[in-house]
Amino acid sequence: MRISCGARENVRTPPTYASWYKDFGYTGGIPANATPPSFITPPLRTLRYFPLSDGSENCYGINRVPKGHYTVRIFFGLIAQPEFDNEPLFDVSVEGTLIHSLESGWTGNDEQAFVEALVFLLDGTISICFHSTGHGDPAIISIEILQVDDKAYYFGPEWGKGVILKTTSRLTCGTSKARFDEDYSGDHWGGDRYWHPIRTFGQNADEPRSTENAIKKASDAPNFYPDALYQSAIVSTDSQPDLSYTIDVDPNKNYSIWLHFAEIDSSIRGAGQRVFDVLINGNTLFENIDVVERTGDRYTALVLNTTVVVSGRTLTITFRPKSGNHAIINAIEVFQIISAESKTSPEEVKALQALKKALGLPTRFGWNGDPCVPEEHPWSGVDCHFDKSGSKWFIDGLDLDNQGLKGYLPDDISHLHHLQNLNLSGNTIHGSIPSSLGTVASLKFLDLSYNLLNGSIPESLGQLTELRRLNLNGNSLSGRVPAALGGRLLNGASFNFTDNAGLCGIPGLRTCGPHLSAGAKVGITFGASLSLLLLVICSVCYWKRRQNILRAQQMAARGAPYAKARTQFSHDIQMSRHHNHHQNHHHNHGNTRTAAENGPSLLS
Repeated sequence: MRISCGARENVRTPPTYASWYKDFGYTGGIPANATPPSFITPPLRTLRYFPLSDGSENCYGINRVPKGHYTVRIFFGLIAQPEFDNEPLFDVSVEGTLIHSLESGWTGNDEQAFVEALVFLLDGTISICFHSTGHGDPAIISIEILQVDDKAYYFGPEWGKGVILKTTSRLTCGTSKARFDEDYSGDHWGGDRYWHPIRTFGQNADEPRSTENAIKKASDAPNFYPDALYQSAIVSTDSQPDLSYTIDVDPNKNYSIWLHFAEIDSSIRGAGQRVFDVLINGNTLFENIDVVERTGDRYTALVLNTTVVVSGRTLTITFRPKSGNHAIINAIEVFQIISAESKTSPEEVKALQALKKALGLPTRFGWNGDPCVPEEHPWSGVDCHFDKSGSKWFIDGLDLDNQGLKGYLPDDISHLHHLQNLNLSGNTIHGSIPSSLGTVASLKFLDLSYNLLNGSIPESLGQLTELRRLNLNGNSLSGRVPAALGGRLLNGASFNFTDNAGLCGIPGLRTCGPHLSAGAKVGITFGASLSLLLLVICSVCYWKRRQNILRAQQMAARGAPYAKARTQFSHDIQMSRHHNHHQNHHHNHGNTRTAAENGPSLLS
């Protein structure tokens, strides 16, 4: 995989028309036009740079990387704008391990225009980070992640998945043409290595040799060197029999050295005609090297490997003739052996990322990559502890006081199982204190003072038996202080609950009223709500009844004259009926009938 940093679309580059992916969704930073610092830099037009305002650690995070052994190569760039530093200096890490620090003058050295390392990637991802050192903004033109053979560059028992090989120098001798493996039509399993040309080791001290003949046993597993690498060489001369080359290195490091030979000099016809020793910093490491004898023929590749410890700042390789007066060398590779850093517990990294999001951590903090490694660049505000038994880093402290945090405390904070000190004072963190915080049994110092926290103090905090200092002052907390915390005051712990108007229950705070359980509080709330509902219903019913009465009275008042006349008419009818009845009683005494028997009266 090749990424053209800052590019908005996929591109291809001559002469081999390598395919580069666009740069999307891997990281932050800012895209810009690029100035390539070297002629070997890929001919790409864009880069991505990381201003310090975005944090001192910025990383490319790439997922879905198949497990395997990879060459990782990063080309640096220069921002094509006059106001930017013309030579930024920064550090580079891969998978949490620091592999490179740019030094002043790197823009004038082709081999320092990039950094390259052999890395095992085993968890399906890769993190490549750039760490600011205060000398300009890191700027990256390209990233290459090229799979190689799992056994590539095996150098002995110490080689393995916990080792990174950083390329210090890779030379092709006897030529002035810089080449990549692809330029040589090399096997892609070689990793498209860059070979820096060196035609001579010194003025009039040696001579170049070259051939067009095919080379046998070059492109063999696991390193798959291109055949053409062995078609040029440097040989010593009578005036200077020794061939000697010096490389600048970091002191007190281990180096893996790979020496490449093929007898391509037409004057050498057989074994015994060229024999020499190989010395490194004056110590003889290989004796009586006869290339033809060891390979069985001319034009056949021979590779020798050794590991050395270098205490100084230079590594000098000398080829000293013993027979024939002349030595030969075709190519040289030097790698610094770096022990891969142990990484931070993935669960705790995930918890910190959740905390970063919940607290609204300012971008200047960065908080990208691994919190604890490289050790030279831990996350700001994070304290780490290395567990030798589990070979992992853990988080044991967070100091983020007075940093303008405005979010809330997530439950994920409970996954920081080794946390001893948590200081978030002097921010504007709101919401409640998560009860899950009480499960961080290692917590000794907790300072959440002067925030906007509300709600009650979780009972679970009383389970923190290691807690020695608790500052919750200057918030809006309410309710009873857990009894377990109050009792801890008698054992010398230092707690501060002041400036919380709603807190009660311990000396120095107001006295609490009758303590009600959560169920009782719910019951009271329900009862009050029901009473209010009944009061509303009764009020509505009373109002409706009152309206009906008033309406009836109004109707009665409007019908009063008619009712009076009707009453007088009824009285006259009754008097008339009474008079007639009296007469009939006298005339029909034998057939007397009552009013009821005569049927209903006119007005019933």
